[in-house]
Amino acid sequence: MLASVTSATLLGVDGQVVTVEVHIASGLPGYHVVGLPDPAVRESRERVRAALQSSDIAWPPTRITVNLAPGGVRKTGAGLDLAVAVGVQLASDTLPAGALEGIAVLGELGLDGTVRRVPGALALVAAVARAGCTTVVVPAHDAAEAALVPGVTVRVARDLGELRACLKGEAPWPDPPAPPAPDGGDEPFDEPLDLADVRGLAWARRALEVAAAGGHHLLLTGPPGVGKTMLARRIATIIPDLTDTEALEVTRVHSAAGRPGHGLIRRPPFRSPHHTASVAALIGGGSGRPNPGEVTSAHHGILFLDELGEFPPRALDALRQPLEERAVWIARQPITLCFPADFVLVACTNPCPCGLGGPACVCGEGARSRYRRRLSAPLLDRFDVRLSVGSPEPTDPPGESSASVRVRVEAAVSRQRARLAGTPWRRNAHVPAGALERLLPLAADAQNALLVETEARRLTGRGGARVRRVARTLADLEDSPDVTAGHVAWAGQLREDVP
Repeated sequence: MLASVTSATLLGVDGQVVTVEVHIASGLPGYHVVGLPDPAVRESRERVRAALQSSDIAWPPTRITVNLAPGGVRKTGAGLDLAVAVGVQLASDTLPAGALEGIAVLGELGLDGTVRRVPGALALVAAVARAGCTTVVVPAHDAAEAALVPGVTVRVARDLGELRACLKGEAPWPDPPAPPAPDGGDEPFDEPLDLADVRGLAWARRALEVAAAGGHHLLLTGPPGVGKTMLARRIATIIPDLTDTEALEVTRVHSAAGRPGHGLIRRPPFRSPHHTASVAALIGGGSGRPNPGEVTSAHHGILFLDELGEFPPRALDALRQPLEERAVWIARQPITLCFPADFVLVACTNPCPCGLGGPACVCGEGARSRYRRRLSAPLLDRFDVRLSVGSPEPTDPPGESSASVRVRVEAAVSRQRARLAGTPWRRNAHVPAGALERLLPLAADAQNALLVETEARRLTGRGGARVRRVARTLADLEDSPDVTAGHVAWAGQLREDVP
């Protein structure tokens, strides 16, 4: 007998529909899986058999062949267990034919028959929905994510015996768990953060506000202890909430990465990897199924690299392409995966190995030269805002609170979204060079000021375009319809030469 069950597996952060075909034939008892299964899929034999027996369902003593179609796509993880178990029952005629008409099945099985959650539930459900399935059976813990996909009826399976009774019509489908509150995203610390904690540093605070408002990459340079890290971490408190579309994308990414939250993630993620992170950890990849890296986990949020000069140069240079394309392409035989990577890079670094810089530096010229070479010119050119931070005065009063700054940032973001409506871009930093004249025009005086800044600072074409985008963000923060020469000059001052 032959049975077919619709399920899905993860490819990067997207779902791939898999048809689980189970064939039962006479012959010596055996269990064989074909269709490029990984070790976790091949081990399903023991999990499925134990789960069936624990649920008082007979394991057929025949030759069982499981085919995972399409055969040319690598199948990973244990999320196909439940589909295999149901397929075995259908093929052995212990479930009525047509019980799974239009129904997809997702879930990992425990040896006692319980159905466990699977990573990437949101992407998997979206994939089977595109394939035409109107109902999907998922583990109870994944019901909230699955319900985010429109047009799909979500059924919950808590254990294999309960699912069998529901499919046979002997018991009603259980109600899904109550949806949890929206997730707040990744919090950098447990203690509350606020910009009011930072005294002085008015120029650096303004740079932080500009980066949050326009989506601009920010580099803070200065000696240790002046407040660079303290200030940079508080950018998470002034960026606005995600839109509905962005929230779905971020939730899908974090679910696929094995970090499921509690429902829809509404706050932008904040990722802060250690400076020992490898290229694969930052960009993504790995053996077997490529996994998303930190740049993808920071999608629509902040990637904070503290002690930038201590990161391996190879890892830093690997950031150059994602910063431009806002995506990462991972090539593996026989597939190429695209991971989203639309993030704001915020980084802090010391001017030299001793950290003091300037006349107080105790490093030799060779040590300073080696330290500077860690940050290549192409990488530095991709920072829109580069600022040297000095020590605040003990008498400096506290600055504005995050709540008051966030009001200005949200207003500036709203102006950008209105201006860029109907285009693929949402923020000033996203507008490509070819569309600057049309979407971010400059008056004659502002254009002349941009030429002056370009010549005075010897900016590259990329650097001049970034000054222009920052100037537009400064105008948005002031609710100015036009970019003035003053905005351009101010943007130029926010792009200091890195010592």
